[in-house]
Amino acid sequence: MSESCDLNGVYQFHGDTFEVTPTVKADFDKYGYIIIRNLLDVEEVDKVIKEFEDPSTAELLNNNKVKVSDCQGREAKMTIWGHPGNDVSGMISRSEKVAGTCEQLLGDEVYHYHGKLVTKEPFTGGAHLWHQDYGYWYINEFLEPNMITAFIALDKCEKRNGCLQIIESSHKCGRLDHKLEGQLTVTDPTRLDKIMDRFSMKYCLLNPGDALFFHCNLLHCSGQNSSAYRRWALLTVYNTVSNQSCKPHHHPQYIRLEKVPNTAIKSCDKFTDLTDKRILVPKTFDPKQVIPKTPA
Repeated sequence: MSESCDLNGVYQFHGDTFEVTPTVKADFDKYGYIIIRNLLDVEEVDKVIKEFEDPSTAELLNNNKVKVSDCQGREAKMTIWGHPGNDVSGMISRSEKVAGTCEQLLGDEVYHYHGKLVTKEPFTGGAHLWHQDYGYWYINEFLEPNMITAFIALDKCEKRNGCLQIIESSHKCGRLDHKLEGQLTVTDPTRLDKIMDRFSMKYCLLNPGDALFFHCNLLHCSGQNSSAYRRWALLTVYNTVSNQSCKPHHHPQYIRLEKVPNTAIKSCDKFTDLTDKRILVPKTFDPKQVIPKTPA
């Protein structure tokens, strides 16, 4: 397996829109991801950080954090919500340059499956093991892997603070078996070793405002934060309308996504009212309900 920071499918956001050209779509289909540098500009990043750092918002987020042990003495932490809402972060998730890009990459109308703020605090932030997101979501009876995540860096993402690591083109390997390891899921290690022998592992080094759009079958993980710098990221997951779940579960079923123009991010002044996001209460989140145990 080769390790590199030289990512493929990297583009720059210029002007007011991003066009998914045939080349962009081909890169996504080939590698399982694309990166758009500066998708959010400095003002937009500052606005969403202002929202999440506001004392009242921060208290709500902290009181509803899902804390997942990485079996190495540290915790991965995230706050999860079911609807995008009308706040600043909601405008980002509903914007054309985020939601619209996902629709073009997947070739279908998308709706908001869930969103989350993932926080890796200095010296304590936990790791996430190698997995596919569809390894989680398959058990919720989505029949097709027509799902995508938009990962937007709010802080600099580096090796030392636990940036994402991806295996290029691994989405072509199909859904792999997953099992619980502590409170985290991990993919089949034997198959993972063989995939790593064939495909390249890349570190996703991102600056604030950079966005990684990746397919739900792309293998990825992230390390612990062993630095003095936090690593916050805003993640939004989208599913296609044609791929609705066959059963109710802890995330909402299809609700039409009301997309907004990109200008809505800067014009939004809603920083503290998150009631319409329907934040997931941690006690209702049980990883054993999200991923099945591997039979003995």
